[in-house]
Amino acid sequence: MDITLAVLGTVLVLIGFFGSVLPIIPGPPISWAGLLLLKWTDYISDHGQAYENTLWILLFFVVLVTVLDYVVPIMGTKKYGGSKRGVWGATIGVVVGLFFGPPGIIIGPFLGAYIGEISTGKKDRDALRAAWGSFMGFLLGVGLKLMVCGVILFFFIRYLFF
Repeated sequence: MDITLAVLGTVLVLIGFFGSVLPIIPGPPISWAGLLLLKWTDYISDHGQAYENTLWILLFFVVLVTVLDYVVPIMGTKKYGGSKRGVWGATIGVVVGLFFGPPGIIIGPFLGAYIGEISTGKKDRDALRAAWGSFMGFLLGVGLKLMVCGVILFFFIRYLFF
């Protein structure tokens, strides 16, 4: 049973890590669930309270980053003069971009925000500025998720093998 839980935990941690780049997959919660699976194995028996503390601290950061992932692109768009249409355009761009692989995921929010801003009658320069804010917010969100998932991966390996 321990090996099954460890393998399932490994799969979840890796899916969460790679899923951090995709807006549809909630990477940090999935990675955290993989770390949680170690709780029911004998691998963490030597770590006891340190493991429990790590779980709670990482859960805090998982919740924080998950909330920020929705807020940061909106803040970026608004900070650079974007409107609600720009925010919606960036969101739609993320979804459409999924069908075009990694380049689509990166370019989609930018183009979506740009098209959304142009549809409000903004000039090219202002629309590009808002699109850039959306893109920067998206990249910041992905970076935060990757950092948290990287820390979870580190602790998963630490508690599993050391």
